[in-house]
This record gives sequence, C-alpha cells and structure tokens, in this order.
Amino acid sequence: MRVIFAGTPEFAKVALERLHASGHTIALVLTQPDRPAGRGMKLRHSEVKEYALAHQMPLAQPRSLKLDGKYPQDAAEARAAIADAQADVMVVAAYGLILPQWVLDDMSATVGNGAKLGCLNIHGSLLPRWRGAAPIHRAVEAGDLQTGITIMQMDAGLDTGDMLLVQNIDIAPEASTGVLHDQLAELGAQLVVQALDWAAAGRLKPQAQPATGVTYAHKIDKSEAAIDWRADAQTIARRVRAFNPFPVATTQLRGEVLKVWAAHAEVATQVLPCGQIVAVAHTGIAVAAMNSIVHLTELQRPGGKRLPVADFLRGFDVQVGMQMDLAG
Repeated sequence: MRVIFAGTPEFAKVALERLHASGHTIALVLTQPDRPAGRGMKLRHSEVKEYALAHQMPLAQPRSLKLDGKYPQDAAEARAAIADAQADVMVVAAYGLILPQWVLDDMSATVGNGAKLGCLNIHGSLLPRWRGAAPIHRAVEAGDLQTGITIMQMDAGLDTGDMLLVQNIDIAPEASTGVLHDQLAELGAQLVVQALDWAAAGRLKPQAQPATGVTYAHKIDKSEAAIDWRADAQTIARRVRAFNPFPVATTQLRGEVLKVWAAHAEVATQVLPCGQIVAVAHTGIAVAAMNSIVHLTELQRPGGKRLPVADFLRGFDVQVGMQMDLAG
C-alpha cells in the first residue's frame, strides 16, 4: 500500500520502520518541526525525521494543519503534499498535532469497499480506557494490571473512533513507563502492519468502543513530578515508575532537588512522620509515607548521573532522622 505516516517520537519511529520493512511504500512522512533540546538548546530532529531522512522519504513538517489557524500556509502546503502522495491510508502514531476534519475527509475514511482506508491511529491503551495524550504514563500511575494497543479508525473525537485491532499485555509489577513504552511500541508496529494486511484482504471489522469504562490520560506536566510524602507508599512508588523516564519524580533533601528514578513500597509496622528518613542502607533509603515506607533505590543529584543508591550514598550524606520536604 501507499502510506502517509504521521508521527514524531521513538514510539512512532518503530512503527515507521516496521511498515517500511514490510514493503509498504511510504509516500509521505509528516512529523513535528525541529525543536530546541539539550543544554545547548540546539534544534533537534525528531526520531521519525531522522529515519525518514536516512531512507530518503518525502517529508513535511507543518507547524499546524488548521487551514484557518495561525499557520495557514503550512496547512495548505501539507494538504497539497497529502494530495500528491495519492496514498491509500494515513497511519498516525504519537504525531502531536490534531488532525482537522479536512484530513479525515481527504483521506476518505472508509474501510472494506476498496476506497481509501482513512486515518488509522496506533493508540497505547485498551480503549476506551486512557484516551488522550499520556496513556502509558497513566496506566502505570493508576496501577493497571494490563494495557495494550488499539488500532483505531480516527474520527473527529478524542480517541473515540472504531476499534480495528486490539491486543493486550500484562504490566509487570515493577515496570516503568520507559519499559512499557518500548513493549507497546513493538506491539503497535506489529499490529498496524497486520491491520494493513487484513484491510487488503477485506478482513478488518470495525467495532464501536464500549460506552462504559472511559477514562482520560491527561498530558503529563512537570509540576506532577514532586513527591508528596503524605501519600501512601504504593501511590508514590507507582508515580516514580510512571514518571520514569519523564518527567522523573523529585524530592528535596538538604536543600537539593533529587531525582528519584526507582523506588518500591512496603507496609510500615508503626506510624512515622511522613517524609522522615527511617533507614539508610546500600540497598535503599527508607522514607516514611502515609502508614507505609518507600525505599528509594536509584537517585540523581542536580548535574550528576543517575546512580544506584549504594553509589549515590558515597557522594551524598544521608542520615536517619533527616526530613524530606513533604511536597517536593
């Protein structure tokens, strides 16, 4: 098939690689404009752009797709590029721009009658749970036991379209967002190739999403990173895993903001002041939370490297009785 691919980060690049390797013609790649990143704030290509350039794929980076928005020229040029691509389908994965109605209309979102297949989205959850921007983070934060990939026919709503393929996976007890992201990226890449194969064979059967069980995965904000030691340990440990690798959970001790990359929880045998350090060992720094204990096992000082707690303690003095700031 001739495919327009719209995506930006690593999650999307995995799918683009798999589609390309499967023999589909990538007629156009849409990705977000280059962004400043790193300490030098130099413009950096997205992972999808890097792959597209390396394989000489047609590329467009509109700042917006809204014809009546702030960048109408970008949108008009993108519309012309989409038309010129003469694609059978648009595959969307973590693109970062909202597709306006004209994109859905121009791609003729119809399945099963020989027409264009419309816009298919690789969504990192079992819809309708965790519609929205951060489904992987929120599944980990909520302590979900399972998640998965939904290949969805896009419509005008926020992740409300019909489901085409769904596959679930278990979430390991100590899995971080980073680990789960990589698993879902691979699964999404496999399923979208399967979806196109099935579409070509007339085997796709769209199903409406259930009306019950709808939840929204709101975009992650850096302000959420600060640990509130008045929460219970399970909640704190889940948030540490959910915010690894971004934005990374933080706490303040001795006037420094420390990043917490890994932690686990246990039930306390006595009530202790929240945020108080109750034990220090090479296996973890134990901090009291609400009726429970959090063991911090991987930390990072400002400007330093992330370290296992045994190495961290060689350069940062931590004593029993010290107090973490209660909310970051």
